[in-house]
Amino acid sequence: MSYKGFSWHHRSVRIVRTRLREFCARGHSETELMLNSNLLRKLDMQDLMVFVAVYEQSSVTDVSETLFVSQSTVSYCLKKLRTSFEDELFINTRTGMRPTYKACSMYGHVQKILESINLCHAGAPAFDPSRQAVTFNICAPEYFEQLILPRLLKRFDFDDLPVMVNMHKFETDVPAEELRDGSLDLVISFGPHFHRQHADLKSRMLLEDDLVCVFDKRATPLEPRLSLQAFTERRHVFPTPWTSSTNMVDGWLARQAQKRQIVARSNSYSAALKMITGTDFILTLPRRIQRLLTNDAVFNHCEAPNGLPGFTLDMQWSQNADQDSANVWLREQVIQVCSELENA
Repeated sequence: MSYKGFSWHHRSVRIVRTRLREFCARGHSETELMLNSNLLRKLDMQDLMVFVAVYEQSSVTDVSETLFVSQSTVSYCLKKLRTSFEDELFINTRTGMRPTYKACSMYGHVQKILESINLCHAGAPAFDPSRQAVTFNICAPEYFEQLILPRLLKRFDFDDLPVMVNMHKFETDVPAEELRDGSLDLVISFGPHFHRQHADLKSRMLLEDDLVCVFDKRATPLEPRLSLQAFTERRHVFPTPWTSSTNMVDGWLARQAQKRQIVARSNSYSAALKMITGTDFILTLPRRIQRLLTNDAVFNHCEAPNGLPGFTLDMQWSQNADQDSANVWLREQVIQVCSELENA
């Protein structure tokens, strides 16, 4: 272990105090713990460094040279340690400073404290996607693939990054176990409250969108906003964003004691647009998808009935990946793309 250039801050001090209190608390009553905590407040990092150095080198002279401090400083640190831990800790003998039983039992714990402080100072290494090829696995609905993934890939290509993205089809529910075991890096889903919540997963809302009604241009209604009656009287093509018996439109209709007639379910937005061509069918699409995919020469749109709720696009990841530098980098890229879409 190296002691040169040792640096620390307030968060590190809290970690040290916690570790020391945990150690001292073993086998002591609550009153004794309070007393020891007060004594431990007088310790600092140099005291702990002196403890480890004396344990390893058994010589005050050698320790003072290793830590670049005077022998009197080493002696003062030992005095503070002995007072705080209520033990001699090191006994001066002809062969050097011999640790007591308590010092021997403390050594591993104090080592870990110093290692933790060094880790706090160093921080996690930053992820650099330009240095090695990386593959990310994302589970998401078509909305993400149409709207966000192309922009992501253009970013990676512009920066000449060896990044590959494997897309996994979103099925009935959030694949929480695949997030936990690392098979998936991110899950993108619609919200709020369309899927079962998992308390151990992290999440963030990426953007908001609403729904519009799309028609073949020759079958466009005259009104700028469909009434609920007109909406339910027309036949619908339904693009399935995930495998489920329910969806946001029919769930809302059911709450109004209404239902619609679905003539076809499609696996993609593009296929659904082809299905309504030359018909009077309605296709209810996210507004951003309508802007992206519809040709104004072929299709027209109007506003959905009053009260039909919009939705959010949410991102989820595991607690294990929360501080992973590669996962953090990927989330930042997704967030930046979504921010650009929101501001467009």
